[in-house]
Parts: sequence; C-alpha cells; structure tokens
Amino acid sequence: MESFKAHLDKFINISDEDFASVFSFFKVSEVKKKHDLVLSGEICRSVYFVQKGCLRKFFINEKGVEQTTEFAIENWWITDTFAYERQAPSGFTIQSVEPSVVLILDLQSQEALLKKHPVMERYFRMVYQRAYAAAERRIRYLYEMSREELYIHFSTQYSWFVQRIPQYLIASFLGFTPEYLSEIRAKLRS
Repeated sequence: MESFKAHLDKFINISDEDFASVFSFFKVSEVKKKHDLVLSGEICRSVYFVQKGCLRKFFINEKGVEQTTEFAIENWWITDTFAYERQAPSGFTIQSVEPSVVLILDLQSQEALLKKHPVMERYFRMVYQRAYAAAERRIRYLYEMSREELYIHFSTQYSWFVQRIPQYLIASFLGFTPEYLSEIRAKLRS
C-alpha cells in the first residue's frame, strides 16, 4: 500500500485520508508465476498495477509463436487498453512472469474512483502520456535500428530487465527467436 502511495505522490498531491479512499477502489491479488490474468478472447475487464513482480502482455502470431509486446514491473500499469475501454474481447494474454502482487481496477470501479477523486484523472492522464511516449519511441527504434542495435539499446537502457527476465521472453519482446538472441549475445561477448 505504501509503495502505491509513494508512486501516486510522484504525480499528484493526495492526503493520507484521500489515499485510503482511493485504495479502497482496488482489489489486491497475489498471483503465482505464469498465472494468466487475462486470456486472449476474454473480455478485458480490468487494468493492473504491479506492486511487486512482473507481468507481460503477449499474443500468438500466425505461426503459433508467442509475441511479447509489453512488460510491467513494479509501479507500472498493464492492460489491453483498446479492449478494456470497450469492455471487448482481448487480443492479448496478460500473464505473470514471476510471483506478483497486483492492484486490480475494473472499469466500473475506475469510473466511480474518478468521480469521487477527480485528481486521479490527472494521474491517469500523466500515466497514459508516458506510456504513449514510450510506445512511440519503441516504434521508432524498431524502424531505425538493426536487430543488434536494438538489443544493445535495450540491454543498456533496461539492464535490470536483462538480469530479471528470461532470455526467451526478451527475444520475444524484441521480435527475435531465442536462438538469434543467443547469436547476438555471443557475438557481443567475443
């Protein structure tokens, strides 16, 4: 609970009393490694805030291979935004990479939260702006960088992921096969 309050304090000013009220709109869930929070084809009913652990979002491509599109670690949000806002079937699966503690907010609760605490509108706007900016950068990197440059950039900028996330998931996120990532890593070591 304290980590979520500290996170909110980076974006908005909120009293302890108001925070207790804000927190009451969330459900807390402890999930085991490889637990599916959302399955592809299911209605995406919630957004997830990672208090502890790591989640990933992925889809199965036409070749039957998992393609990871996003990770979320402590103090990051994750959902299928398109499906969540429309309460529609998701095209993604959201799964825990490691044992995790998540705060879950469904759409009805989010609307009630925003009505009761309008300052949370500012918070969510700022979070979405940062997420959108990160997505824009990632798209640019995918167009501009070679595969090797993409890995070097990722492993330099997000070194904690390289230490924490299994290599096959990093390969999936970067659009590589695990074997190709191994080749790049071997080349860089030599």
